[in-house]
Amino acid sequence: MMIDIIEVNSRKQLRDFIYLPSYIHANHENWVPPIYMDEWNYFNPKKNDSFSHCDTIMLLAYHDNQPVGRVMGIIHRSYNQKHNENHARFAYLETENNPFIHNALMNSINVWAYEKGMTHLVGPIGFSDKDPQGFMIEGFNEPVTIATNCNQPYMVDLITGYGFKPKLDLVVYKIPVPETQPEIITKIEERFRNRKTDLKVLEFSSRQKVRPYIRPVLSLVNQTFTDIYGFIPFTPREMDEMANRYLYLINPEFIKIIVNGKNDVIAFVLGMSDLSKGFRKSRGKLLPFGFLHLLFAGKESAQLNLLLGAIHPDYQGRGLDMLMGARLIDSARKNGKKVMDSHLELETNLKVRAEMERMGGKVYKRYRIFIKEL
Repeated sequence: MMIDIIEVNSRKQLRDFIYLPSYIHANHENWVPPIYMDEWNYFNPKKNDSFSHCDTIMLLAYHDNQPVGRVMGIIHRSYNQKHNENHARFAYLETENNPFIHNALMNSINVWAYEKGMTHLVGPIGFSDKDPQGFMIEGFNEPVTIATNCNQPYMVDLITGYGFKPKLDLVVYKIPVPETQPEIITKIEERFRNRKTDLKVLEFSSRQKVRPYIRPVLSLVNQTFTDIYGFIPFTPREMDEMANRYLYLINPEFIKIIVNGKNDVIAFVLGMSDLSKGFRKSRGKLLPFGFLHLLFAGKESAQLNLLLGAIHPDYQGRGLDMLMGARLIDSARKNGKKVMDSHLELETNLKVRAEMERMGGKVYKRYRIFIKEL
């Protein structure tokens, strides 16, 4: 089988790269297309500031002049320096169930990474841990959520057959939303109201009122996520890019922020209605009617997806996580949500996992990041 590996250097090739997953997953009922307008911006070095910090390459596999596979290579120099590593990353890998296509792509990434002085190849992981990471290894019967990878089981077979070994696992919890407010939540609320404190919980009814808090919220992430694998601090430009990418999709009722007396953000949690049905109906296009599909999907969905949360180190251990969780559960219940998806949590993050399980959560998906020596 003749496979041609081509580096993406033209708009047509970039289009092939962006739209290839719709071909690979044509018969995959749980696949959720991205918003293609966002994809054009994400893979554009002029519009995505992450490219300025990394060496990158995007490759396409062609057979009989038809795209049949893709992969992106990333070397994050500052992350490697900070962690004393020489690791290249692979991301956005998509192929047919064919080892010839897969191996041709990975051979090319191997050569590129080796010539750049790297010693290992790790992935799938993008520019940071906020991009889709890991291949799903459990939970294939479940629809994927935003910012997570969607793959068939054969991708795991292909990657392990190529010599990759497990590096770390991530788990996803499904948490029931109680029909009535649990007694423990009532006690937490009462304790907070009766406590002499300058802390205040902010809740929102419009996205416009959220905007002034975007940079403070993501600055808090920079302070608290330093030990998370793959995490890269946001630059101010990346903060704005992330807000523009996601804020219009989020019901502001699912944003809870805690500030102190100086109005400093010291904790937050962010959730979003599951929009997978809307993404599928819109086929990844916002116009002319795709946005309406997303709007209706958000209102009709019984699932709330947790996207991000953090507490300043000086305020940890004070029950703020339970307080924000109580407010979020209350908003979820009022909006007809029945379950919450925790998003990806490191398997080794036992503290967060214990919180999920205390709320009745059970692991229902598992993802894995792989590594290979070059």
